[in-house]
Amino acid sequence: MTVRLKPGDALLIVDVQNDFLPGGALAVPHGDQVIAPLNDYIHRFRAAGLPIFASRDWHPPNHCSFKAQGGPWPPHCIQDSEGARFAPTLELPENAYIVSKATRAEEEAYSAFQGTELAPQLRDMGIRRLFIGGLATDYCVKHTVLDALNEGFTVYLLTDAIRAVDLQPGDGERAIDEMLAAGALPLTLSDLEMPQSP
Repeated sequence: MTVRLKPGDALLIVDVQNDFLPGGALAVPHGDQVIAPLNDYIHRFRAAGLPIFASRDWHPPNHCSFKAQGGPWPPHCIQDSEGARFAPTLELPENAYIVSKATRAEEEAYSAFQGTELAPQLRDMGIRRLFIGGLATDYCVKHTVLDALNEGFTVYLLTDAIRAVDLQPGDGERAIDEMLAAGALPLTLSDLEMPQSP
């Protein structure tokens, strides 16, 4: 399958933040391996003049997902902390649209659509197809992809630019199967064609 970029397409990068990278507070195994392919996608979308979105966990210090509040995770991606910053080698353009999620202490949000204005913003911009990669396959990527499908967008899952937590062995593969069964389309860099010059 080859896919040519066209107007109405957008790239959505999910949670490529320091705390999810090796050495971070909630590191995804090999999470740093998504950065090089995502930079290639960024370059292609920029060359095509298409919008780029990046979601981020942006938690208050007492967020409900933290163990001290009874949640499952260690503190991570606390607002304005070094851990919450995007990976320094991720080449996000200055005009990337930043989507902050799970910003309230009492509300968890794995999906970039939950509690944000992302869906109406995409519709206002005439976006119809979303190309989604990032971290982690079995949590925030999965929930973002499923919500995007439920919102009526065509979704391409960037299978060469995702990595899983795999709390249980195979969680990542099961998440991919679930996303594809729901209608997401698998895509790698080699499947992507640039728009033809006029």
